[in-house]
Amino acid sequence: MSPLSRIRVFVLDMDGTVYLGDRLLPGATEFISLLRHRKIEFLFLTNNSSKHGGQYAEKLNRLGLDIPEAQIFTSGEATAIYLHRRHPGARLYLVGTPALEEEFRIRGLTLDEQNPEVAVLGFDTTLTYEKLWRLCDLVRAGKPYIATHPDFNCPVEGGYMPDIGAMIAFVEASTGRRPDVIVGKPHTPIIEALAERTRTPVDAICMVGDRLYTDIALGKAGITTVLVLSGETSRSDLEGAPHQPDYVVENLAELTRILAG
Repeated sequence: MSPLSRIRVFVLDMDGTVYLGDRLLPGATEFISLLRHRKIEFLFLTNNSSKHGGQYAEKLNRLGLDIPEAQIFTSGEATAIYLHRRHPGARLYLVGTPALEEEFRIRGLTLDEQNPEVAVLGFDTTLTYEKLWRLCDLVRAGKPYIATHPDFNCPVEGGYMPDIGAMIAFVEASTGRRPDVIVGKPHTPIIEALAERTRTPVDAICMVGDRLYTDIALGKAGITTVLVLSGETSRSDLEGAPHQPDYVVENLAELTRILAG
């Protein structure tokens, strides 16, 4: 039996997989239509914790895919699931955008700048020196320290902007500590959160993405992986790569043909 025939949930990276900038990539519409026709569950996954799911749903809808917010899964939401499971009821110091703060509050987490029990670092595009200073004090004091994801840079039109990995490096230089747990791709907590969110065994989940070191590296947790060559990775990058996909396709159009066949 093909591993794809056992899949109950497809998890889709977005930039480089479904769209590039403001353009849908080949096969995106057809792939979503096929999954809906077959009643196969799917989610869109992003490591970016600076935005909430509604902002990604808005973009996908603008591109013509008609995706509800409930089908977006961010590292911020995964971190909220992790915190509920591992630090239930804890008071949190969060370095994050207003969108991430709102997401945490909606999910019943308690934010407390004065007497927190856990320090959480998100991708904060509203970052200030005071926020970093306070975070370093808490980390140096030995508080549990959680980061939403590990990316050093976030792709933007025309280049990159510094992402949370740069902030992690700042805190480590000051305190000598790295996060106790990083939730997002390629780390195991996001797979655990996906399994909990979808109520699906790990071996029935498939990750479709364009990055070997985040999307495809999730295969180490036991999920099936599909590499699309429509984004960051070329076929030549596969040689000697530590993380190898179960399938390699040019784009979602080819994956649609495989599933439909």
